[in-house]
Amino acid sequence: MSGEESVYIDATNQIAGRLSSKVAKLLLSGKKVTVVNAEKSLVSGSRTSVVNQWKERLELASKVNPIYGPIHPRRPDNILRRMVRGMVPRKKPKGAMAMKRLRVYIGVPEGINGAKLKKFEETAATRPIPVYVTMGDLSKSLGWNE
Repeated sequence: MSGEESVYIDATNQIAGRLSSKVAKLLLSGKKVTVVNAEKSLVSGSRTSVVNQWKERLELASKVNPIYGPIHPRRPDNILRRMVRGMVPRKKPKGAMAMKRLRVYIGVPEGINGAKLKKFEETAATRPIPVYVTMGDLSKSLGWNE
C-alpha cells in the first residue's frame, strides 16, 4: 500500500464525536488521515456538565496499583486520538494498522500549511458556538498546560 491517499481534516468548529466517527471510517478504508486544529474541535453540552463528567472519568483508576492505568489523556490531540481509537477495532490487525495511519495535531504544522484542508458538513456545529465547549478549554480544565 505505498500509494495510500492522504486526507487532511480541519477540526475547527467540528463536533468531536461525529468527527471521530468519520475519521475512523476513513482510516478503516485505508486512507492516511491527518487532523489539524484539534484544540478547536467542540464537545456538545453545557460547560459545567461536560467538565464534571470528564473529571469523574479521571478518578477511575486501579485500586491495586494506579500506575497501571487506565491512563487518561489531557491534551486535545490525545483526547481526539483516543476518541477515534474507541471507534476502531484496535485489537485486530486492520484496526492496529488503521491507528498507525492517524495523525492528530494541535494547530497546523509547517509541513501541512499548503495542503487543502477538508471539513465535513455532517460534523459541523449546528447551534451557536458558545453552546459548545472547545477541546482546548476542556483540556485546560482537566490540567493540561500548554
